[in-house]
Amino acid sequence: MHLSASCASMSEILSGYAEGILSRNECARVSEHLDVCPACSGILDRYELLNADLALVEPASPPPGLAVRIQLATATLRDQPSFAQRIYARCWLFFRNILQPIAVPVTGGLLSAVLTFVMVTQSLVVGDPFGVVPHDLPLNFIQPARLQSLAPFPVSGFAPEKGAGVHVVVVEADVDSRGDVLSYQILTGDDTPALRKQLDQVLMFSTFTPQMSFGRPTSGGRVLLSFSEVRVKG
Repeated sequence: MHLSASCASMSEILSGYAEGILSRNECARVSEHLDVCPACSGILDRYELLNADLALVEPASPPPGLAVRIQLATATLRDQPSFAQRIYARCWLFFRNILQPIAVPVTGGLLSAVLTFVMVTQSLVVGDPFGVVPHDLPLNFIQPARLQSLAPFPVSGFAPEKGAGVHVVVVEADVDSRGDVLSYQILTGDDTPALRKQLDQVLMFSTFTPQMSFGRPTSGGRVLLSFSEVRVKG
């Protein structure tokens, strides 16, 4: 009996035929082969039965808190130092512990003399002493994290049991290398679920500048935020 295709070649595409994803030409080949091959017809029946059973299976729901755990794991992997950063940290530790005690006494006098010469030349030639340029950024090795813009959401009702006066809540936020708030704690004020809900919303949509170490953003920055509410008793 002459067959249009061998059983070996048909076994590779029978599952696709059962799911209806083959092209028109391939479907014609499989149909022609199934008409003369009881073995492949039996395999196709098992594929169709399996597809029917899988269609009755309900999708599993993700466990609670899965999205939060994925975000925390991603933040942990993102903040791990790279190979270049580890080498840089080791070199800096070597310089600080071994070379710095030797270099400071030698370079201290030279830097002082150069600085004095520059200041005297500035005063004699230019006539203006060194001043502070408005809006100039400090060139420190490590710059602390800071708040750029606060989200325009109200924070109120955080002292319901207290009377008239000014009520203040002070919050310390931990900022990662991307400027996102990882966690925060309430230093001053009543820690209530209602206040936590408002602070979560404000800190999520606020913009922060991360801590800078030698011009590179790093994690571990902390920003203090103060919220006040004035109540009038009447």
